[in-house]
Amino acid sequence: MRAPIPLRYTAFTDTRDGGNPAGVVVTDVVLDEPLMQSIAAELGYSEAAFLHPATEPDRYAVRYFSPLAEVPFCGHATIAAAVALAERVGPRDFVFQTRAGTVPVTTRREAAGIQATLTSVPPHLYDAPDALLDGALTALGWSQRDLDPALPPRVAFAGARHLILAAGSRERLAALDYDFQALKDCMLAADLTTVDLVWRESDTVFHARNPFPVGGVVEDPATGAAAAAFGAYLRDLALVTAPIRVVIHQGVDMGRPSLLNVDIPATGPISVSGGAVRLAD
Repeated sequence: MRAPIPLRYTAFTDTRDGGNPAGVVVTDVVLDEPLMQSIAAELGYSEAAFLHPATEPDRYAVRYFSPLAEVPFCGHATIAAAVALAERVGPRDFVFQTRAGTVPVTTRREAAGIQATLTSVPPHLYDAPDALLDGALTALGWSQRDLDPALPPRVAFAGARHLILAAGSRERLAALDYDFQALKDCMLAADLTTVDLVWRESDTVFHARNPFPVGGVVEDPATGAAAAAFGAYLRDLALVTAPIRVVIHQGVDMGRPSLLNVDIPATGPISVSGGAVRLAD
């Protein structure tokens, strides 16, 4: 079959110059994996979402591909896909059936345009093994002294696994220059999707950077899956008092500023909200 032409959106922004670009492909048939992988590779974005209608109205089966491999869940491509659907059929609630589980997504029209909120699969976190932590720090060129002791390293999951490392200063976060292959090897061994590097500006404001070498991308400008996992991290370690909303600034150091709103309930899945803007096809 002829390859479908993907729509192009940038998510977690209200301008074309910000956010994280993603491809969105909506078809009536199931595409084969090599075709989806080739479309994602040609796009060159950190992810593309491929959707086809499931058995019930407003329910879609969704798969996500980076330029190099399939990933179980992608937050920014979910936001982009939901906005694309809402522009086509009007704002409403959708359900995405992903490899990670069922992800409800709500859309609504606001002054800045259509906004979307995804609700993650049940999250969890666990201690980062010493070998993973040592390997990641070495690849990043960081040491234990560069970390914020108030935010300990953990691996968090909310659809995909992320190693969370908190920088002790904004300057340490800004100075990102890592060994691509070494970090990729370390992440593949631990089945990680990104490394979530964060810095705490205040009780509810954070800055993040997300290296993504396993997907063939140096860095993600906005990572919704990591934001959801980080929300669970904050709650489970009692670093915030839930229910609460925290804000994550990402992509600033890349020149693609992104804003992710993370709603953390007292228990259960985490919600992440943002807008998306269509780019030229």
